[in-house]
Amino acid sequence: MRPLMNHILPIAFLLGLLAGCAKQPPASEPEALEEYRQTNDPLEPTNRVFYAINDKLDTYILRPVAVGYRKVVPERVRTGVHNVLQNLATPIRLADDMAQGRPRRAGDTTMRFLINTTVGVVGIFDFAKNWGYPAHDSDAGMAFALWGIPAGPFLFLPVLGPSSPRDAAGFGTDIVLDPFTWLGQGAATTAFGWSRYVTSAVDERSRHIDDVDSIKKTALDPYATFRSLYRQHRESQIRNAAEDHRATVPVWFAQPAR
Repeated sequence: MRPLMNHILPIAFLLGLLAGCAKQPPASEPEALEEYRQTNDPLEPTNRVFYAINDKLDTYILRPVAVGYRKVVPERVRTGVHNVLQNLATPIRLADDMAQGRPRRAGDTTMRFLINTTVGVVGIFDFAKNWGYPAHDSDAGMAFALWGIPAGPFLFLPVLGPSSPRDAAGFGTDIVLDPFTWLGQGAATTAFGWSRYVTSAVDERSRHIDDVDSIKKTALDPYATFRSLYRQHRESQIRNAAEDHRATVPVWFAQPAR
């Protein structure tokens, strides 16, 4: 239970800190009021503080590590590491696929796990992709969206980055769904958990070094740009899941995505 609380309590604490609010324009300023509603970022002052903290952590710690990782580790090895991390997250993705009411996607996830864990050597090689079972995005936040739960206002959380109340709740739910959360206690379990999280963070950051650098160099307001890109990306993920109406067929038959 301790590994679970180590993740849930910090999230609850951080959400509790989000008290600074942007002042809503009066009705006498309709254009400003409409922009305020479209932005849907009433906690912007606090969010910008957390963005500044994250930016410093990224500038002085995460980005240098990610750059060094990309320079020292060959691309094929980095790809293998990424594939293993994705394979380890398969049980969570499968639960989320089922929660979204997407049995065909759940079948694809099941086959990806079976193929890549065996033929792909514990997930190092992604043979499933070439055999008709491509990877897809899936998380509890997407499930909540398909259930009709609104995203709520924009949040920028320390360490976690861009989010929303719905996605923050989804993040906590996925921690609960992760079998590794329940492995128990001990030095080996703790070391594995932290190694996995650190490696995932470095892997993810190394895959977006150029994109993030470009935004920071060219955007007049990087915070607003990241906010917009995050929302566009989430809307695209949710839309792709909602529009995936492939027929449910036996799990072992590949079926192209529509």
